[in-house]
Amino acid sequence: MATRRLVPIDVTVAPEAATAFRRRLHRWYKQHSRDLPWRQTRDPYRILVSELMLQQTQVSRVLEFYRRFLHRFPDLPTLADARPKSVREAWEGLGYYARARNLHALAKQVTSTPDGVIPSEPAALRSLPGVGAYTAGAVASFAYEKRAALVDTNVARVLHRVFAPQLRPKSGPGLKQLWRLAEQLLPRTGKSTWTHNQALMELGALVCTARVPRCGICPVSAACATFPQLQAGETNSGAPTASTPRKRTNTRRAPKSV
Repeated sequence: MATRRLVPIDVTVAPEAATAFRRRLHRWYKQHSRDLPWRQTRDPYRILVSELMLQQTQVSRVLEFYRRFLHRFPDLPTLADARPKSVREAWEGLGYYARARNLHALAKQVTSTPDGVIPSEPAALRSLPGVGAYTAGAVASFAYEKRAALVDTNVARVLHRVFAPQLRPKSGPGLKQLWRLAEQLLPRTGKSTWTHNQALMELGALVCTARVPRCGICPVSAACATFPQLQAGETNSGAPTASTPRKRTNTRRAPKSV
């Protein structure tokens, strides 16, 4: 019996639809975003530390670790000169210790270069220890205000539900399509991209959650392809309304690199 080949799904967003989506999303973010310390800096080292800490870890847990780690290792050269035991101790309790080892190796590698500066371009960032496609896009966007796309689990969920429910987001082809979609939706400037990427992640963390999407307060529900199905499912099952808050983990996980 011949194996069925999956027909590639081409997801394209019309320019006017992309503009409307960005406008609603950015307006919501300016009103509802959380005040987080890594959003108050453009220091690539501090942003990189936050991004690695936030992988698969609750924001509430990261806050105290982030402050303590930066107090002990305030810059890249200080971290590079530290003993591995000291770095492990500073990371103790946060889990996923490969992140700490990679960050330490990255500090040593970058400080051994002539300029000793974390790169600004995603391609160069991906050559560093522990930096995948998502982290590279995040550092380029949040530290250097580059026009760079990023897709973590929160962003993937939002884009999948709003624009491409027909995709299989955890498959290789589906994830590649979501990256292309993220790039289509980018604003024209890097400064606006900073807000855009933060807003996408914030929407996925606070509103378009995995367990119970809060569609009743979602700023883009009117344009969401999944919203009618979610609404119908809640009505038929007698489940709580989409706007009912539930406990959120607010963890950030980068999908498998593409």
